[in-house]
Amino acid sequence: MISSKILPQRFWQQTWIPLFLALMALVLSFQSRPLFAQFIGAEPFTNGVVSSADIRASQAGVEIMQRGGNAIDAAVAVQFALAVTTPRAGNLGGGGFMVYRNTKGEVFTLDFREKAPAMAKKTMYQDDDGNVLSEASKIGGLASGVPGSVDGMISALERYGSLPLEVVMEPAIRIASQGFTLNHIQAADLNAHAELFEQFDASSTLFLRSDGRAWKAGDLFIQEDLAQTLTRIASLGRDGFYAGPTAAAIVREMRRQGGIITLADLRDYESVWRDPISVRFHEFTLHLMPPPSSGGVVIQQVLRMLGIMAEANSNPVLKQLQFNDATTIHMLSEASRRAFADRNYYLGDPDFTDIPDSLLAYEYLRDRASSFRKDRVTPSDSLSHGDPVSFFESDETTHFSVIDRDGAAVAVTTTLNGSFGSGVTISGAGFLMNNEMDDFSAKPGVPNMFGLIGAEANSIAPGKRMLSSMTPMIVESGDRVVLATGAAGGPRIITAVLQQFLNLALFDMDPVQSVYAPRVHHQWLPDILYAEPFAISGDTRRILESYGHRIEVRATVGRIHSVFTGLDGLRYGVADPRGEGDVAGF
Repeated sequence: MISSKILPQRFWQQTWIPLFLALMALVLSFQSRPLFAQFIGAEPFTNGVVSSADIRASQAGVEIMQRGGNAIDAAVAVQFALAVTTPRAGNLGGGGFMVYRNTKGEVFTLDFREKAPAMAKKTMYQDDDGNVLSEASKIGGLASGVPGSVDGMISALERYGSLPLEVVMEPAIRIASQGFTLNHIQAADLNAHAELFEQFDASSTLFLRSDGRAWKAGDLFIQEDLAQTLTRIASLGRDGFYAGPTAAAIVREMRRQGGIITLADLRDYESVWRDPISVRFHEFTLHLMPPPSSGGVVIQQVLRMLGIMAEANSNPVLKQLQFNDATTIHMLSEASRRAFADRNYYLGDPDFTDIPDSLLAYEYLRDRASSFRKDRVTPSDSLSHGDPVSFFESDETTHFSVIDRDGAAVAVTTTLNGSFGSGVTISGAGFLMNNEMDDFSAKPGVPNMFGLIGAEANSIAPGKRMLSSMTPMIVESGDRVVLATGAAGGPRIITAVLQQFLNLALFDMDPVQSVYAPRVHHQWLPDILYAEPFAISGDTRRILESYGHRIEVRATVGRIHSVFTGLDGLRYGVADPRGEGDVAGF
């Protein structure tokens, strides 16, 4: 069974997070300030800003911008630095998505999601009787897809960067070779996953102390093998990872651990530039990833259904909704359950699956919302996917956002899937492999580690990319970027990013409040409305339960890292206090 972040989660759940969310609930009970008119507790920067899960990674991005780099240069530097400082999610052996808006207002999205190896089979995680072998897609060599992060970063840099690869990788190589001191959460995280590391020799050598004691805050963590791997990539580019010694090491370790990734799989991997999903909402335009990210489709469906439901609720102006009152939460959860039902049935790799364009059509979404009742839930077991044809779409991820001095913006979400991925470290290369194969539907109707239930559209096939909840997003108003954002947290990424935007667009919160405000989550199945502590008042909970909602409290719903441009033209960053991370700028 995959270890979870037991110690960090308990630490936050039992101490700081409930107190913090209670304070935020009190603050939000007062009059909010006009959008971007004031930033509470956010330091302004006149040039560039980075928000990421680790201060050293944020500083790496700033260092590169100070050396003349643009937002893409900085993003590549941050990605490689996170592979060093945040090994549970930052990676070389994983994949992700990028949304990029240049200074001309052009928007591009890069899909560097992992792919199923050529020897992958639809039933590879089932026994002879058709029972799902759930651990095989989560732990060990067979759990890994072909990694895309290195190819993605190099592709982005070659197309839109301004500095050489060896320059933007200097901070990551320096941190890996010199080491960095662990903080309390990082030390506790490593200790909590000791049982996972003990299953694999290279992981034990890298992530467990040789003297047998537990890690503690202040310990120096050096990664010499990873530094050498990064140096090869900096020198040889793509061939430093997908060919030569590193590729050979990956294949050897995969064979040793029962995996099926080959040299041909690595050689043939290519990231893909795709057209963004763009949606207009009030004075904003949201730019989002298309499939195999599911976030763009789900968010667009929810936004449009909210408008339809508001009309049905005799509230045609969404601006009249109140933050986290019973009406707002009910409408949000009802729209989300319908969107996630469609997500789980229709979405997958667009190179393998025909995704109906009409999933986003007004007529279709009006039909999907027609069963909405303002004072009663639609039970998820009575609600399946829609029929758009008749109308003509890990928990342990990490996200970072960048705005440079010229106003270009990058939002990147990347992951190994589960915390520390498959648990398999590549011997002699110093990095972990993903367990993204669990994001496929091992068998239609059987949930994955996040409780998401998939269908044929997301079944396993050679060379196919698995469906993802990662949702990097850039928001513009007029001719300027106002927000670049994204989150970590499995399927809760989508609702976290959506609610942050709604906090800005509907509830007039300033950007810091928009990240800090308590959140809720519904994903169709399981049929549960999850709520952070103090997200729902006692009176509101009683109303929602009278509607039929089953409510459960969970410590956090996503962890957001955002950067903003204020009305004053200054740059700001916000790191979600629900997790570790920090902002750097200049």
